[in-house]
Parts: sequence; C-alpha cells; structure tokens
Amino acid sequence: MASSSTPKNNSNSLENSFRRSPRDDMNHGQNDEIPRIPGEILITDKDVIYMCPFNGPVKGRIHVTNYKLYFKGEEMEPPVTFNVPLGVISRIEKMGGASSRGENAYGLDITCKDMRNLRFALKQETHSRKQIFEDLTKYAFPQSHGLSFFAFQNEEKFPENGWAVYDAMTEFRRQGLPNAQWRVTFINKNYELCDTYPSLLVVPFNASEEDLKRVAAFRSRNRIPVLSWMHTENQSAIMRCSQPLVGMSGKRNKDDEKYLDIIRETNGQTSKLTIYDARPNVNAVANKATGGGYESEDAYANAELVFLDIHNIHVMRESLKKLKDIVYPNVEESHWLSSLESTHWLEHIKLVLTGAIQVADKVASGKSSVVVHCSDGWDRTAQLTSLAMLMLDSYYRTIVGFEVLVQKEWISFGHKFSSRIGHGDKNHADADRSPIFLQFIDCVWQMSKQFPTAFEFNEYFLITILDHLYSCRFGTFLYNCELIREKEKVREKTESLWSWINTNKSKYLNPFYTKELNRVLYPVASMRHLELWVNYYIRWNTRIRQQQPNPVEQRYMELLALRDDYVRRLEELQITNSPKMNSTTTSPSTPSQIMSQVQTPF
Repeated sequence: MASSSTPKNNSNSLENSFRRSPRDDMNHGQNDEIPRIPGEILITDKDVIYMCPFNGPVKGRIHVTNYKLYFKGEEMEPPVTFNVPLGVISRIEKMGGASSRGENAYGLDITCKDMRNLRFALKQETHSRKQIFEDLTKYAFPQSHGLSFFAFQNEEKFPENGWAVYDAMTEFRRQGLPNAQWRVTFINKNYELCDTYPSLLVVPFNASEEDLKRVAAFRSRNRIPVLSWMHTENQSAIMRCSQPLVGMSGKRNKDDEKYLDIIRETNGQTSKLTIYDARPNVNAVANKATGGGYESEDAYANAELVFLDIHNIHVMRESLKKLKDIVYPNVEESHWLSSLESTHWLEHIKLVLTGAIQVADKVASGKSSVVVHCSDGWDRTAQLTSLAMLMLDSYYRTIVGFEVLVQKEWISFGHKFSSRIGHGDKNHADADRSPIFLQFIDCVWQMSKQFPTAFEFNEYFLITILDHLYSCRFGTFLYNCELIREKEKVREKTESLWSWINTNKSKYLNPFYTKELNRVLYPVASMRHLELWVNYYIRWNTRIRQQQPNPVEQRYMELLALRDDYVRRLEELQITNSPKMNSTTTSPSTPSQIMSQVQTPF
C-alpha cells in the first residue's frame, strides 16, 4: 500500500515513496512482528534463509524498515533474531545469478562497518531479490539516493537534552578562560576564517585579528593554532592546528613564526615550545611535494619539533580490514598471536597512546605549552589532543565530561565523520574512509582497563557510542563540520546520542569509579600491556566465549540493587505510616534515618 504521509522534518518528496504494508497502520507495539522506534516505517519483508556462519542455514523472514534490517528465524525456539541499523551497512552485493544451481547459492551478501558480514539466500523462482536489494540499497545509502538520514525521521523524545551538554564558552570558563594571556575571538563566527573550525576560538591575548588572518594563509585549510586545553595551575596549553604550507622551496612566514613565539610566551616557564607532528618524519617530508611540510627548527628558533610516527588514514584502514579478516567469521586458534600481530592494529594503538602520553607529560611535568598537528589537523591531531586531555583532566573521565570532550575535540573541530565513516554513501571503496575515531575509543578502553577506578563510565558506554557512530539514528556524528551541521539544522531536527545515554545513565556507570581530582593518568603503552578488545571486535562470533563480567563487580551491582530496593520499600513504609510518625517527635523522618535502624546485608 502506498502512503502519502510525510515523516517529521522531511522536505524531500522522495521520502513519500515508502512502501508500507497494512501492519504499518497499526499502533506501535501492538500486533507488530518487529520492534520499532517512533518514526520507523516498514518498507518490505520477505522469506529468506540466513546463512549463519556458526550454525548453518536458518529459515526466517527479513524485515527492512527505513532504519534497520531485522531478521527473525522460524525453526528454533527461542527464534534466532538480530537487527542491523542500515547505517552500519557498508556494501550490498548480489550473490549468484540466473544460472546458479547450488543450494542457497542465490541471494545477498551484506558487509557491515561493525566487524560482521551477513549472507541471505533467496529462492530464484520468487523473484524477490530485486526488491530487497533495491530497498536495502535505497535506505542504507540515503545520501546516494537523494534521501535524508533516518535521524531526521526519528520521532523519539527524551527527557534529557543532549544538545545542551556542550557549550564552548561554558567549557572554556571551566578552564579559567579567558584570562590575561588568552582571549576568546569571534573572528570565525560566520566560518569565514576557517570553514572546518568551530565559530568560537581561544587564541593568545597578544595576537590581533589581522595576525590570525595572516597565520591562516600559511596553514593547511586555514586551520590556525588555537587552544584546546589549559592547565589551570602551570598555565601551559595544548594547541591544535594543521601543517604549515612550507612546500618544496622551504617557504617561511614571519607572522606564523611570531604567532608560535607568542604561544610559547603565554606561560613564561619554558624557553622552548614543543611542536608534536603526529606523522612519521618521512611522510612529513613527502608532504612538501604537495605544498605542505613541517616547522624547521631553523625558522622556528624557539621551538622543538618531535615526530610521533603515527601512520595515515590509509594504513589504519588496511589494518582494520586485516583485523576483521581474522576475527570474523572464524578465529584460527593455532595461529592467533601471529595473525593478530600481522594486522599491526595494537601496534598502531600503542603509537597513538605513546604520542598522547608525551603530550600530557610535557604539559603536566614539563610545564610547557605544546602545539599538535598532523596534515590537516582533524584525524591524528584529534586523537592526540583528546587522549592527552583525558589523561590530564579528570572531568573528561566522567560520562558528561567525556561527551563534552567528544563534542569539542572531534565534532566541533571538524573531524570528517561523514567522510571517514561513509554515512549514507554507497561508495564503499572511498579512500577517505578510515577508523580514526574507533582507534580513539579503543585507546580509551585500554586506559580504562589499566585504571579501572578512574572512569565513571563502563565498557558498554564506549560500545554504545561506536554502535551509534554508524547507525544514523541520532544527529551527533552526522556531517563533517559545524558549518554543515548548522546549515542542515541538525540540532533542531534530530536527537542527540547524549539525550539517549543521559536518560539511561545507570546502564553506563562503572561501579568502581572513584572520583579523584587532579590525578594525571599515564597508561603503559607497551605491547605487553595492550589487549585486543574482545567484547567489541569479536562480539559477533558465537564460538568465542565473551569476556565475562568481573564477579566482584557483579556482586557489587547486586548489592547496589538490593540497597535501592530497601530504600524504595522504606520510603513506601514511611508514606503509609506518615500520620503515626508525625505524631511522635522522636520518630525518624527520613529514609536515611530509618535505614540506620534497619539491619541490612551491607
């Protein structure tokens, strides 16, 4: 049946072409075969055979909505069920053709961005593959078909407003800014200085607006050095930017050199400004051929240049591809360690962590301001600054603080989420795709394993962020920069992932969290101390026993639940007996007072 109803916030006439079955007209949650969220509409459903790589063929039915693919098996009890948000899909390919004769040789192969692949077999005589392929392709890759992301059709509402989590001015004030050395500038208010930077920037007080414009002309993409974080005690700062446009001829820019010297002078405790170039030395030299380069110590006399040897997006993409090949669908136990080593994934994690440790240590112990950049300043730079800030500032180790960190260092400063993830784009071979943000989250997980009481959030919090990095259910990670998000009215027309998380915050709490102010974390970044994140990378492999919850943690959670139950029951008892209690002045009047008179298991 055709429907002329228009989803919320939809101005595109193509969105009215949803094919709906009669069940879509039923109330949500009533007589419905599949769970759906508000705004989710069934597009098509067909009988298929799921080619499970672990248990063999499973007969069932596939349901495609404008948000997800949902499979429900028919032969087993309980039935095999799973769902895949369409944004997670990277590639859809037809398997077999008209001449295919083998059993289950005709159907669809689906490659996902979250380390799993799916295969569905269909009967040739039903001619159902064409419709499923077209519907999946259309709604998995909306940007390639003139459609909007599901986030703009999502009608979920939450009591918490995730868009209010991060306010740039509030966050800078928390750091004691502006002050005598640093000022807030609105030179980029309309994104005219740099179209991939946020509208509000913090720069040295002694640098004029004209200075900033001249420096921008000498930095790739106009991404000038700006403040990310300031140490409130020693006044040293973490600055981020892009590479200087030195070129093969070794061009110099007096304004850029002067600007970096002003940055050095802001805390007055060091004679050298340390510049951390995330790239390997050879790559930085090679970038001169395309007009880029690095700060030579001849030109920047008061600066020290350190290369961190972190490889580019293409190397990281290939590394993750190799990792996926060894974890799904089969894990070969006999060669596991050598296979894992051959992916170089943990080696890359080590290099990123090592670089961030150097940045954090220079700021905290060396009391020196630092400048961090890679080529364009939106990939490796974001990894280094955000991880260093996580090590230095305990606020970012809380749930809301981590959300602020992601909003600030990744989203507002123009990490190209759309290009790196390929949101809604069918071009799965796009060379711009790379797991840069995944690497960052992996590094955070490594830190949480080494410091189990330092983080307010748990592993599930990190996995949830990664799942919705791809899902397109929320507007948080859509598009490449703040300018485009404002143009698309993302804050007005979509929900934030932080709304969902902060409404259900108890699920993401680490029961062992101990709040410690001003504690700097220095993780051990050696291969002996790094682990493969099994609960993320191998979670789809049913043959691998997942890492079980810590029994102490499990018991602690049970005791917390028991305590909450006692408090609830005592509050109910207090309400029931309130007239009697009010008549006796010596009776306890609060649940906590009552609790002191009741024996509990803890």
